[in-house]
Amino acid sequence: MNRIISRILIVSFIIGSISCQSGKEKFNEEEYISSMNEWKHQRLERLKSENGWLNLVGLHWLKEGQNPFGSNEANNIVFPENAPEFIGTIILYKGNLSVQINEDVEVFINDSLLKEHSIHTDYDENTTMFRSGSLRWYIIKRGDRYGIRLRDINSPLVEKITEIPSFPVDSRWRIEARFEKFETPKEIAVPNVLGDVEFEKCYGLLKFKIDSKEYELMPLGNGVKNDFFLIFADETSAEETYGAGRFLSV
Repeated sequence: MNRIISRILIVSFIIGSISCQSGKEKFNEEEYISSMNEWKHQRLERLKSENGWLNLVGLHWLKEGQNPFGSNEANNIVFPENAPEFIGTIILYKGNLSVQINEDVEVFINDSLLKEHSIHTDYDENTTMFRSGSLRWYIIKRGDRYGIRLRDINSPLVEKITEIPSFPVDSRWRIEARFEKFETPKEIAVPNVLGDVEFEKCYGLLKFKIDSKEYELMPLGNGVKNDFFLIFADETSAEETYGAGRFLSV
């Protein structure tokens, strides 16, 4: 994909959306830039929240059987040094999960101090949540894999990151596109940050022109209320910008 597309993606990724307003609608550039600044402010707040990305400190995949965990390197799963040396053991057996906490360690499980408990993953309605000091964790399920997603609410990044780095907003790159529907939906492979691939339905193409040259992208979503989601990469990915690609609401 050439550099002109890359520039669109840089700007669009930062602002979070491409607008497809009709040319008849009056456009106010000051209001547009103001809305982008507000988006960046809200984005920063989400990143710094307890469920934000800035406090993630580990992802540890579980093995079938017993998985001792704690900060001591003798454990199968090694937590950061501010964790107790030997916290306990997570047991994975044919898709069933449970935990045993060592007697000399205090861990809150769903806000109660417990020593044994069955575990519900993030795929279940009541995900089991763990808390010890500033550390928070739960079990994620991805395909047939299970892993500990670990957070530290005192992670230095929470205070270190004070703004959303961005390129200047340029309203010329608000691109108007048309949607051309497929007769039969197609399946497209969508890789995620964990290395897994999922298949999603694509109902058509979004086509647009830049300097009289036509481009097209395959969106996710069925186009109800003109609502689509785009995932793709460009020549800046993993260099100037996020390596996993672009995520655009249209």
